[in-house]
Amino acid sequence: MSMENLAETFVELADTLVADFDPVEFMHLLADNCVTTLEVDAAGILLVDHHGELQVVGASSDRARLLELFELQHRQGPCMECYLTSAPVTIASFTESPQRWPEFASMARAAGFGALHALPMRLREQTIGALNLFTVGEGSLPEPTLRVAQAMADVATIGLLQAQVISHRDLLAGQLQHALQSRVLIEQAKGVLAERMRSDMSQAFETLRRYSRSHNKHLSAVAEGVIAGTIDMTELVATKDTDPRAR
Repeated sequence: MSMENLAETFVELADTLVADFDPVEFMHLLADNCVTTLEVDAAGILLVDHHGELQVVGASSDRARLLELFELQHRQGPCMECYLTSAPVTIASFTESPQRWPEFASMARAAGFGALHALPMRLREQTIGALNLFTVGEGSLPEPTLRVAQAMADVATIGLLQAQVISHRDLLAGQLQHALQSRVLIEQAKGVLAERMRSDMSQAFETLRRYSRSHNKHLSAVAEGVIAGTIDMTELVATKDTDPRAR
């Protein structure tokens, strides 16, 4: 983790926090930057919706996303505890016995992960979710790496709790709910595109992101266009990523 890479990561995250930023794309950007900057193998993000329920809104890989969905379905696990307690949770080894969450540990091992660190996304007394870091190897991450990871989670939290929404809780809930609804649209569009391209879901998602960046459109709007059939699929598949952030 070089200082140059670290500085670029925080500049990129801060640069995304404009008035009209896309929360879904921002969460995926955070997950991707965790992988590249912190040198972990996958990252996922859980946010609470307006009903007080946690939802998966960003993940760097389908393996991480499926693990978090499994945890939410069973309503228990390290990431959920991190959110409920507003405190970091570490599982340094999924192979050690006994495990506090044996079903989750079994799923994690099956997905190829050896350890997990869950960090709260909080601002003062308000916790809105959790940032989860997965590694293939076992063992705890170094303390300096965890401090950087928490700082990234804090930046993301501040981005979602911007000044104009901090005093309007309903507006904040609406923004988060929009992000969650957009996530559903994106998953549907990934399925449509994967079938059309005869590819896997990860390749389909990267195609959506390339089109979103090159056409300066929100990811959710591109997903709606794919589902509605208003976007030329040939043009979408042929799109090259011209966004310098992707390099």
